[in-house]
Amino acid sequence: MPMIDVYAAEGTFADKHTLAQNLAQAVMRWEQVPKLPLFSDNTAAFIHDLPAEAIANAAGASDYVRVQVLTPVGVLDRDKQLGVVQELTEIVASAAGDPGLGERTWVLLTESPDGGWGIAGHADTNADIAAAARAALAGQ
Repeated sequence: MPMIDVYAAEGTFADKHTLAQNLAQAVMRWEQVPKLPLFSDNTAAFIHDLPAEAIANAAGASDYVRVQVLTPVGVLDRDKQLGVVQELTEIVASAAGDPGLGERTWVLLTESPDGGWGIAGHADTNADIAAAARAALAGQ
């Protein structure tokens, strides 16, 4: 159940809610998790507006976007890493209405250690999440 954070200069995105939802849905597709509330209710994106002067590359440009995706360890193999980075970049550029933004979008994939994050006050392991998904599927 990934968490996605997007950092961009204020005004980059007109519809932050749709952007957040599109990013969360894309990561779920690449993770190939079942369509269960367990996953859709607990996969989220957060759009952070920053003043333009709070962003700069070494040359001084502030028209960059940073997308950080936190997933459980081992969920994204190399093909999934390549695919999710490409799709998230495309979603960001489209949401900004700036096709060139893809060249200025950094996507960082970060893995949380097993048991290194929690939901509802409990630090879940990958086995905990798998067991909850199996139980939800059995109850359908």
